[in-house]
Amino acid sequence: MNSVIFSIILIPIIEIYLFIKIGSQIGAFYTISLIFITAIVGVFYARYEGLNTIKSGISQIIKNELPAYEIISGAAIAFAALMLMMPGFVTDTIGFLLIFPITRKILLKKFSKNVKPKRNNENFIDGEFEDIENDNDKKL
Repeated sequence: MNSVIFSIILIPIIEIYLFIKIGSQIGAFYTISLIFITAIVGVFYARYEGLNTIKSGISQIIKNELPAYEIISGAAIAFAALMLMMPGFVTDTIGFLLIFPITRKILLKKFSKNVKPKRNNENFIDGEFEDIENDNDKKL
């Protein structure tokens, strides 16, 4: 929880610092224009990648397979679109890294190695059963 609070505080500070630095180099108008252009291009590309992910997921379902990667990829694309709509250069960089399929696949593999499913065998009871039919069960 501390990392979430830390990032909520740190990201705007970094964004403001970059706005000031880049704005002093290229000017305020070009900085604001760059932010709008990255947001517009990013959202359109996120829509394109999202539709491709949906098509891939449907083809997996038609093959009678679970579209697990497509579900995770769709969530990553939605998060990337959110990052691209937020004004700033750090959030745009994160958004573009998640939008492009090559970098998205690399990042998802990196994070999926860190997440291991927890299996609690204490909640399972191993046993056998036999289905017995009684005449009392067959009431009409």
